[in-house]
Amino acid sequence: MARGPELPSVAQLLEIAGDFGIDMTPERAAEYRVTMAGGIRAMRRIDDLPEDQPEVKYPRTTGRRPKPEENPYNAWYWVTDIKGAADGPLKGERIGIKDVISVAGVPMMNGSRVLEGYVPQIDATVVTRLLDAGSVIVGKTASSDFSFSSGGHTSAFGPVRNPHKPSHSPGGSSKGSGAAIAAGDVKMALGGDQGGSIRIPAAWCGVVGFKQTHGLVPYTGCMGIEMSFDTVGPMADSVENVARMLSVLAGPDPLDPRQRGVIPDDYVEDYLPAIGQGCEGLTIGVVEEGFGHKADTWPDLQFLPSDRRVDAKVRATVKGMKQMGAKVRKVSVPMHYDGMRIWFALAAEGAVDVMHHRAGLGSNWQGYYDTPLLDHVAKSLKARPNDIPMTVINVLLMGEYLRRHYHGRYYAKAQNQRGSLAASYDAALEECDVLVMPTIPQLSGPIPPPDAPFSEYMFRSLNMLNNCPQMNATGHPAISVPCGMIDGLPVGLQIIGRHFDDFTVLRAADASEKLGDWRKR
Repeated sequence: MARGPELPSVAQLLEIAGDFGIDMTPERAAEYRVTMAGGIRAMRRIDDLPEDQPEVKYPRTTGRRPKPEENPYNAWYWVTDIKGAADGPLKGERIGIKDVISVAGVPMMNGSRVLEGYVPQIDATVVTRLLDAGSVIVGKTASSDFSFSSGGHTSAFGPVRNPHKPSHSPGGSSKGSGAAIAAGDVKMALGGDQGGSIRIPAAWCGVVGFKQTHGLVPYTGCMGIEMSFDTVGPMADSVENVARMLSVLAGPDPLDPRQRGVIPDDYVEDYLPAIGQGCEGLTIGVVEEGFGHKADTWPDLQFLPSDRRVDAKVRATVKGMKQMGAKVRKVSVPMHYDGMRIWFALAAEGAVDVMHHRAGLGSNWQGYYDTPLLDHVAKSLKARPNDIPMTVINVLLMGEYLRRHYHGRYYAKAQNQRGSLAASYDAALEECDVLVMPTIPQLSGPIPPPDAPFSEYMFRSLNMLNNCPQMNATGHPAISVPCGMIDGLPVGLQIIGRHFDDFTVLRAADASEKLGDWRKR
């Protein structure tokens, strides 16, 4: 049986009281210590009682690290061969799993040395659903360090490279999934998206990546960053395969608080009928604020300006959809620029709370808490603080500063501003079925060298967030579909839809894909 917590010492209570700014004498601390004895004994009993946890349904072996010759782009952290059900809608499909998603018995690092040695005891709900559908889990794809970078250079075992141009970034943080699909290793993979981390690597790797409506797909068993926009979703070599995956992944999970009151318990939807419908009759809104960014569009944030060639490829795709029968109109969403700032305020303080103070799980919600993950992360953060990546240190310092000196004011204000931000896109979607803009208004940049200065390391991690995080703040579904090549590098078209109208987003994405081979556009 577990021993449980020890009764705190007087010195420990005085230290905690001091942190709270409470004046306390040793004598009073001793009195408080006596009153805590019963509560501490109760905690010991909690340790003795068994926990409910999801069933691990399919046998597997641990797997292994891939050999260099079978992992030329460093897309894979771990390789496995976990077979699911004998039949199902994804029968025999080989699928990669981003290494922020738990697969029982298979090591998980979330791209970081800090988590080295952790082996989950459960399968995430999305993994169980994929296996129930007959798929084969062939490995864990590499993630950015703590999933907190959109560059290719931040990962525990070295940079992940873009299969189209190995000297350049595949985007992040689901970069291993994007690179593995682009390299032809698998047709489908799971990614995670808190600020564009599915759509950014999809755009730069030339694959399809879908951040569906927030809450549509359960997050149980995945390490989080900010609970109000944590998302896990499908990436694939085609819109059809994304639709196949989403049909399996979507639906309620009583263990995930993100879904409570969001979708009905009997929710069932097949997204495959969206494929092949074309775009005749659809109204497409071209969001002008998504194009033509200048160096001073975000003077407070270090984003690159738009590449006119990228803008042109996206507009040419929209023109092609118009020729296929879609109606096209210009729309304006002025809050698009401030949407990035609202997201940043949420990410800065929210990530500190979830990632550091609550070890990737957060608190004050009802559902499944992965206590082995909680224990490992908490201990590792204390034991290996100097292995925390610079991108995470940056947000920890800023978020904790704001929390300590401004008592969560900016996080709270940003949460209060989310409604207005969502309403600004909803207003445009009253006139249009979907909205479009470049996923990333620049081409993939070079991977910085290992000895790159701090400024370049940070710049190459976060300089491409112009158009993606806004949809995390609002929860709207958004997909990235390849729509052209420039200098051997892919360009992505982002399509945004109404909440829970993921079907129409997939319909429009499939229509854009059917304009012809994007590599030749």
